[in-house]
Amino acid sequence: MTPSVGLAQQPIRIGATMALTGESAIQGGYCREGYLLCQKHVNEKGGVLGRQIEFVIYDDASNGKTAAGLYEKLIVEDKVDAVLGPYGSAITEAVADVNEKHRKLMIAPTAATTSIWEKGRRYLIMVTAPAEGLAEGLLDLAARQGLKTAAVIQQDALFTNAITKGARALAKSKGLELIFLETYDTSPEDFSDLLHKVRTAKPDVLVAASIRFGDLLAITRKMRELDLNVGMLAAVPYGQVSDYYTQLGKGAEFVYSGSFWEPGLAYPGNREFVVAYEKEFNHAPSNQSAAHYAGCQLLVDAIRRTGGLDSEKLREALLTLKAKTVFGDFAVDERGCQVAHKFVTSQWQNGKKVVVWPQAVTTGKARLPTPMWSMR
Repeated sequence: MTPSVGLAQQPIRIGATMALTGESAIQGGYCREGYLLCQKHVNEKGGVLGRQIEFVIYDDASNGKTAAGLYEKLIVEDKVDAVLGPYGSAITEAVADVNEKHRKLMIAPTAATTSIWEKGRRYLIMVTAPAEGLAEGLLDLAARQGLKTAAVIQQDALFTNAITKGARALAKSKGLELIFLETYDTSPEDFSDLLHKVRTAKPDVLVAASIRFGDLLAITRKMRELDLNVGMLAAVPYGQVSDYYTQLGKGAEFVYSGSFWEPGLAYPGNREFVVAYEKEFNHAPSNQSAAHYAGCQLLVDAIRRTGGLDSEKLREALLTLKAKTVFGDFAVDERGCQVAHKFVTSQWQNGKKVVVWPQAVTTGKARLPTPMWSMR
């Protein structure tokens, strides 16, 4: 056996970190499963360039500094052939300078904050629609119903700050007035004080935004307890995960959320992905699962197109690619920032998640107006 033939049999090793413990462990678990299912599917079809792919995934414990050190280890010590992104905007921001320093292209499947791409980085590719557009569907539906005012309660975090920045501009463009905005850093034990302020403001629409899932549960529960009623309530970004309904039951009814992806959307290969995922892991995929599966598929496709692992060639291939994935449309601008992927807006109706916006992909109509808590 010649050395080159032996080398060809070595797997292509793809390094990543994932939030497998810490505050983002639920989301990180879904992301990891997306990568592992992609690995399985690629290898079942013969791999890429005649080689299998093999993920090397470390637990970053939901900590950006830890993640940055681990990406350095993956690239310098482990000498992985390629890297893929961690979970979320905050940790991607923390690690992006590491792969940049080593000129290692990174597809970032769940980093949705545009500011990450406004720093002149060359080797970072965005998969999701920018977070600034997350509230568009909710606000569009509200404006069409003649609602006039909106309020936002948000955790101070990179992703949620971007949602609010976008919501301000979108509300104005749709004729809605943002009459109340309050940001918190440390999650209150009890959201009563914040919600009493919301009651005083009397908004038609309330957006609760946090990357802490527990905050969204606590806010929704406290609103019910206080009998605080609004015309439309959105819990973003995790109001659309099945755990939200499991935890709240009827308290989740009528609540909206912006979503990057839903299992029922008619994207190419999406139905097959959902079936395979449920068979592999014995539970339904989340939007994080689909995003990380698609990110892996995009990397494999770029390796196949360029015939190798050269970051410059991979970057060029992805900058010019227009594709439809299980996660939706993909195309990026010269910064690597996503320009094709679109959000959808869902609402919980009778225990099921119904896509109510945009019209082209709806699976049902929004139930408006939201009834009083006492009537649910």
